[in-house]
Amino acid sequence: MTITASVRSVRKGFRARTLIYVLASLGLVVTLAPFAWMILGSIKPTGEILADPNAWLPKNPTLGNFTDLLSRQNFGLYFFNSVVVAVACVVGNLLFCAMAGYALAKIDFAGKRLLFSLVLLMLIVPGIATFVPLFVQVSNLGLANSYLGLILPYIVTPLGVFLMRQFIGDIPDALLEAAKLDGAGEVRTFFRLILPLSGPALATLAILTFLAQWNNFLWPLVIAQTDDMYTLPVALALFSIGANGTNYGLLLAGAVVVVLPIIVVFLFLQRYFIQGIANTGIK
Repeated sequence: MTITASVRSVRKGFRARTLIYVLASLGLVVTLAPFAWMILGSIKPTGEILADPNAWLPKNPTLGNFTDLLSRQNFGLYFFNSVVVAVACVVGNLLFCAMAGYALAKIDFAGKRLLFSLVLLMLIVPGIATFVPLFVQVSNLGLANSYLGLILPYIVTPLGVFLMRQFIGDIPDALLEAAKLDGAGEVRTFFRLILPLSGPALATLAILTFLAQWNNFLWPLVIAQTDDMYTLPVALALFSIGANGTNYGLLLAGAVVVVLPIIVVFLFLQRYFIQGIANTGIK
């Protein structure tokens, strides 16, 4: 009887694992299918894409779309602008969100709960609701069509503050007390203790911030008033629209170029990203 029950238990576990693997494989296929279509479409002529959009394999593969894209005037400048904005926003979020998270998690001060409640409230408010007031404020400060105008509104984000606060809150208070006994002040404790221990959360925040700013389209489109301040997503949108309609081959080639840096950053930080997601309570 015991042997029969064990066999049934093994079979049940095998079926459950098989079902999980099948569902995971289906999810993987659904997730990767658009990327595969994008990559295959980037090596198709535009006429071939328009003739049969549902076809996956190119009949006449070509790298002409990438050659055309890279030969466009100021493409290097647009790429440089995207790198500057994304990297500056990442550095700003890593520093200032970590500072705010440390203060909200480990320092007692008047209005602490109210301030954290405001951070949570900002997580609920959609970004488009503050878009117009933000644009008016940046324009009044004379920062339109500048790197500061592109960077400053996103140098600190409510999600980053919340993420860092949740992670730093789990750091044992005994470590902070030991640092104070050794004569370390708040600044030294933050840079010598908190930041090194917050590696997973910082990596998670870096990936989320880089992804958001590298793909940001609407804000650069509005705040950048001359083409020398355009970022790559804005430039690609303008490149692909011509007198004869949308150049889908060029657009897909540009999408591949935009996605590659994101993949590189994620592969480099994925181990820390998974740890950060697990340790900060993000579902």
